[in-house]
Amino acid sequence: MELTEQVRRRPDGLLMFAITPPRRTTTPADAQRIADRTLERLAGLDLDALVLYDIDDETDRNPDERPFPYLPTLDPAEFRSRYLTRWQRPVVVYRSAGKYSPAELADWVTAQDPHQVSTVLVGASSGDSAVRTTLGEAQRLCREHAPDLPLGGVAIPERHESRGDEHLRMRRKQAAGVGFFVTQVVYDVGAAKSMVSDYHYACRDDGQQAVPVVFTLSVCGSPKTLEFLEWLGVHVPGWMRNDLHHTDDPLATSFDQCTAIAEDLAQFCTRHQIPYGFNVESVSIRRAEIEASVRLAAHLQARSHAGRHAVL
Repeated sequence: MELTEQVRRRPDGLLMFAITPPRRTTTPADAQRIADRTLERLAGLDLDALVLYDIDDETDRNPDERPFPYLPTLDPAEFRSRYLTRWQRPVVVYRSAGKYSPAELADWVTAQDPHQVSTVLVGASSGDSAVRTTLGEAQRLCREHAPDLPLGGVAIPERHESRGDEHLRMRRKQAAGVGFFVTQVVYDVGAAKSMVSDYHYACRDDGQQAVPVVFTLSVCGSPKTLEFLEWLGVHVPGWMRNDLHHTDDPLATSFDQCTAIAEDLAQFCTRHQIPYGFNVESVSIRRAEIEASVRLAAHLQARSHAGRHAVL
């Protein structure tokens, strides 16, 4: 079943899990082992889609030293087609539009099966970035060459908090063909609620239906991971940062914080009849954090299933 159909059937239960492809220097044998281990971890989850990130350097956006060094990764489309062949559910493939030529993007979107693949197009990390294709051009290519390919967009609560106009960006992306949004990692639940609320009412004022907003959650098991999240632009409230720094078990503390954030956002979106979902990721390669992210996805799955049974 394609992702857009699942969105319609499960507007309050969409569940995704995001991974980053292995480093570009990974041997084919090791890449296959990584893919197989990933699928083993996810086997017990009832996921609507697997998300494959397209990692970029982003040092032009943040001049501070990167907590973890940037190491180029395998192209997510290549990782899917070569190593994730056993995955039979939908896949959301991120595309950093500026990395590819218009011809490369057009060829790729044309070749995709819209029943199995969706894409989230990502623009440049800053206005100073050198790009081969702009986000607007990439969206136009999708409309022209693959009108049935489900198209997603990025939404950033922190940008809404500082500029107050992220909901307008979302409306423009929606007009360009975006059918769902995936947020940056959410730790500031107030910023996320403000963004989705403004988006909801902007849609209502325009006589439009809001498309699903999928909130990204990520566990944090160490000060280094916390530092990296903040380097990426994630706002972690001061009290939450204090908890993570001073607890004896930051991973368990972070897990509890993520479940509380999910519950708050789920109740808010349900109350306002905003279609939503969750995307669970781990920004760390540490085994403990990866396994905690799988447990978080399982927790959200159980919560969603319990809610559906309660309605029935």
